[in-house]
Amino acid sequence: VQLQASGGGLVQPGGSLRLSCAASSSILSISAMGWYRQAPGKERELVADISRGGTTNYADSVKGRFTISRDNARNTLYLQMNSLKPEDTAVYYCNAAHIWWGQGTLVTVSS
Repeated sequence: VQLQASGGGLVQPGGSLRLSCAASSSILSISAMGWYRQAPGKERELVADISRGGTTNYADSVKGRFTISRDNARNTLYLQMNSLKPEDTAVYYCNAAHIWWGQGTLVTVSS
């Protein structure tokens, strides 16, 4: 499976972005998909993941602000990010089944 992440960019604090991750083949059978991020000088961390059945899990730092979703018909994973903070600045990566990775998309939160 090839994953193509998009939607990153520069946004002011308090703003919103929606990331997308398009898969090259069906994600219907993929059990878990997730978004990770890596800030400069830090390790990659889980942001959120979602099971095939729609069960979600979020890092404490993004709970209430980010929403992960998946559209199995469109083979696409999403991450809606609201109330963005400067500490959300990172390269965001999508992942499928803990095996396949997208190329990353940069999110910069700055005034």
